[in-house]
Amino acid sequence: MTTPLTRPAHVQAELLATGEISAVELTRAHLEQIEALNPTLNVFLHVDADGALEAAAASDGRRRAGQPRSPLDGVPVAVKDNFCTVGMPTTCGSRMLEGWVPPYDATVVTRLRQAGLVILGKTNMDEFAMGSSTETSAFGPTRNPWDVERIPGGSGGGSAAAVAGCLAPLALGSDTGGSIRQPGAVTGTVGVKPTYGGVSRYGVVAMASSLDQPGPVTRTVLDAALLHEAMGGHDPMDSTSIAQPLPMLAEAARRHDVSGLRVGVVKEFGGEGYDPDVEARFAEAVTWLREGGAEVVEVSCPSFEYALAAYYLIMPAELSSNLARFDAVRFGLRLGDDGDNDMETVTSVTRGQGFGREAKRRLIIGTYALSSGYHDQFYGSAQKVRTLVAQDFEEAFVRCDVLVSPTTPSVAFRLGERMSDPMAMYKADLCTIPSNLAGNASASFPVGLSEAGLPVGLQVIAPPLADDRLYRVGGFLEAHLEQLGGPLLAQAAPLPGSKAVW
Repeated sequence: MTTPLTRPAHVQAELLATGEISAVELTRAHLEQIEALNPTLNVFLHVDADGALEAAAASDGRRRAGQPRSPLDGVPVAVKDNFCTVGMPTTCGSRMLEGWVPPYDATVVTRLRQAGLVILGKTNMDEFAMGSSTETSAFGPTRNPWDVERIPGGSGGGSAAAVAGCLAPLALGSDTGGSIRQPGAVTGTVGVKPTYGGVSRYGVVAMASSLDQPGPVTRTVLDAALLHEAMGGHDPMDSTSIAQPLPMLAEAARRHDVSGLRVGVVKEFGGEGYDPDVEARFAEAVTWLREGGAEVVEVSCPSFEYALAAYYLIMPAELSSNLARFDAVRFGLRLGDDGDNDMETVTSVTRGQGFGREAKRRLIIGTYALSSGYHDQFYGSAQKVRTLVAQDFEEAFVRCDVLVSPTTPSVAFRLGERMSDPMAMYKADLCTIPSNLAGNASASFPVGLSEAGLPVGLQVIAPPLADDRLYRVGGFLEAHLEQLGGPLLAQAAPLPGSKAVW
């Protein structure tokens, strides 16, 4: 049979369960795809071929014994390079951690290993998750499988491109201001930011601790729900982890029904600055929801106008605190230590050469925002705006079960196009940032293509702990899109050298 690289992860799992393909064969097929396409896409920073094949062989043994650990046992997965992994480097896309191998696994990684998933390797990302294009990585940019001259989004462009290019059926991402959802939108993949505290942050290298949230990156809604269920739930190692079970996510993904659901269209997300194609696909998807029996109303959230400014004070401030640990003393890069320099000089030289331009920009902003005399004026004011954003959400969810908007104002832009204009880059996360400030659940789902053949995503936002509503809406949109023309990925041409057959 043709190796099912393009099949959804849950279908790959079914083929494993029936014995039509082995985990070793499936893993080898993905490793061949990585070997063929990674030189072009620069998706993986590290590939653990031996470890993956060993894990796959163990999965096959469990299947033969009738003892699979989970529905996804034996299915390959890629891991964003800010998750700690035993036996594999964790660099966060930065020279500061080049070659560093953690002594422990992140909780999420542990749970995936326990569920029997096969870890292929670590994916590229913007340095310490600072970026919207995966161009700030110290190890070169990742390219979008839909058009290799365009960005795959960021900071988790590596995970999104891995899934979109069929180098992996599943991937882990982390979302601080849109780093799962925005890459999902521009690569035609499903990207979910769970409720803050719904998935453990333990072992995820911190960027902004009150905003960071791990989540799934997949090709279908059901795949995302299954991966979310495998990775989520309470973790006593994470003080912000929510001590209650996850809702029934996979069941919600299988419903394909939105009748009776109250859907709010966020008034502030549209108009000037939004691509006409993005707005057209979004309007069509809202029509699908209305025709499917949902009640659609317009909702105004006036504080969202200030969310971007507040985020770019809160995030750099927390970043400044978190990255202070990279001091050339305890671990990571160490430069300038020639025996004559004092520790302050060594730290200064190491940080000066180890951090990239965008990292330095944000560190300077964050340190300034926390400095004496400016803390209340900047950081304190931003936290007040954060409260207003959360209140806007609370008021909106009194009227609506979910909110919807475009995921990002534009389709994938060209590599290098916004590198000299930080504000243009930051605006890629205009629609996604409010959910991080408020801590609620949100996701991006594919809803079609632009006139140029590039993916467009729709964002669904749910109240905290109502993650199942994301999957209910996403499952409906996906089913409707398939009725119109098949799965979104089927509309893309395989890249030269690809082992996948669309």
